[in-house]
Amino acid sequence: MSPEPTTDVGTPPPTVLALRHAAKTFGPVVALADGTIELRAGEIHALVGENGAGKSTLVKILAGLYHPDAGEFTVDGQPVAFRTVADSKAAGISVIYQEPTLFPDLTVAENIFIGRQPKGRSGLISRARMRTEARSLFERLGVPIDPDRIAEGLSIADQQIIEIAKAISLDAKVVVMDEPTAALSGVEVDRLFAVARGLRDGGAGILFISHRFDEIFALTDRITVMRDGRYIGTHDTAAVTTPVIVREMVGRDIAQLFPKVEAEIGDAVLTVEGLSSAGVFSDIDFEVRSGEIVALAGLVGAGRTEVARAVFGIDGYDRGSVELLGRPLRPRDPQAAIDAGIGFVPEDRRKQGLVMDLSVARNATLTLRNSLARFGLINGARERAVAAEWTKRLQVKTGSQEYTVATLSGGNQQKVVLAKWLATEPKLLIVDEPTRGIDVGTKAEVHRLLSDLAGRGIAILMISSELPEVLGMADRVLVMHEGRITAQLDRADATPEAVMHAATASREHSA
Repeated sequence: MSPEPTTDVGTPPPTVLALRHAAKTFGPVVALADGTIELRAGEIHALVGENGAGKSTLVKILAGLYHPDAGEFTVDGQPVAFRTVADSKAAGISVIYQEPTLFPDLTVAENIFIGRQPKGRSGLISRARMRTEARSLFERLGVPIDPDRIAEGLSIADQQIIEIAKAISLDAKVVVMDEPTAALSGVEVDRLFAVARGLRDGGAGILFISHRFDEIFALTDRITVMRDGRYIGTHDTAAVTTPVIVREMVGRDIAQLFPKVEAEIGDAVLTVEGLSSAGVFSDIDFEVRSGEIVALAGLVGAGRTEVARAVFGIDGYDRGSVELLGRPLRPRDPQAAIDAGIGFVPEDRRKQGLVMDLSVARNATLTLRNSLARFGLINGARERAVAAEWTKRLQVKTGSQEYTVATLSGGNQQKVVLAKWLATEPKLLIVDEPTRGIDVGTKAEVHRLLSDLAGRGIAILMISSELPEVLGMADRVLVMHEGRITAQLDRADATPEAVMHAATASREHSA
């Protein structure tokens, strides 16, 4: 099946890039069975699919990292066969990843022109010309970034803009944005979208990969869907709906993305009183009971993650108390929190939840090192047995427990983090952005798991920036604004309007 021709009146823009029926295997593993994408000049084209659908493999073919085993690949109508990343860049393709890799000790301008610095009449590198050209690129993008600033310490958003400036300097005709908004705030997303639209209006083809449907429908012109390594279909964004895209992505209807099951709510497991940290949060009072899912909602920077980190003992606080089952927890002592029965799934699973170079089995049992060791040595057989039990229960998809966790999809990595903490049999589970960066099908699995855990009597404190997730899963919603809880809403009262009203600090919703 090839992408459907446009139904627009008139001649469609020229196809700047086409990959048709591409295949890629790694031994017995079929990473891509039928990768097909057609990108037009002057369009923003979404590529969507569940984790493991083949999107990353397709992008790596476009970037020159992989060579397809079969298929047709053309740029501007001419066949190409990339053997290196340099071949892809020379053809006018630039890939911008979720976490750009700039040289931290170089300036912004030096990063843009690395390896191809402009030279003066003497034949030496002209730093003045390099700064001028970099400043001109940022003016075109409408973003004020100092070309002389050292790259170290720049936000992810600014790093991505620098990568885009680099693409423009290379006269890129195709810009691939792979999950570019996952770590950005709302303002930064708006700025990135403005830049992307400017590139589109200038004639570039933008391939945009995201799990966020609101972004896809707000930004893109067409959507291509993949499933199980195969091309499923291409749609004009304005002529399709979210349920249709979801059905094509997962191969079935998801009747309940938020499969909340009513659980018996018992006594308080976590009690927080008067928790305050100067300049971060103040006077935080709440409790989470057994069988209850309590959501911490609010805008970015409201202090939700900071409260969770203080409860778990990662960060300290100036005053207040934290109790688990009526017993006080020592501040700044995560091990005491773990011993008392708290599990903590952090926001950034790659940097804070996993050791990416270790195996799936080792990561799934990191919280059980002491119990699995004898005379200081890990019992490998017991480690594998425990890991096998939990990876099976959470349906972690991996070829082997001995594979490094870095080889797994984002959704399966999140399941390994959950397995690590569930193996401790926690009484309270704190989950910070539990479904960030994972596909819609896996989101439903994680939601079902959280609901099942609550049904077994575990207390759950969930932090989420996705309002549908908050409303769909929480028994109670605590809304924060600028370090304070401005509302405590029961499930029946937690409407989008009420949550947003409190998130912007309307006093009539004060707790």
